[in-house]
Amino acid sequence: MGLFDFLKAKKDTASIAKNRLQILIAQERSGRDAPDYLPLLQRELLEVIRKYVSVDVDAVKVDLVKDGDHDVLDISVALPDERTATA
Repeated sequence: MGLFDFLKAKKDTASIAKNRLQILIAQERSGRDAPDYLPLLQRELLEVIRKYVSVDVDAVKVDLVKDGDHDVLDISVALPDERTATA
């Protein structure tokens, strides 16, 4: 019975690995549709925001979202809490 349990565990591991690979491929394909300027835009926005507020690199997110027939540029900036910034 121990041998069969070992083979069953491998099968579950294989399906998990397959699912993870499918997720990675889907993310890669979705990234191909994004314009080339988005990473540059994100870096430049971060530089401008840092002139006024001390923010982390991960604080600025830039995404292109489909809204029907239109593409919408979604920009999200996580600003630090004023209470913790002055302390």
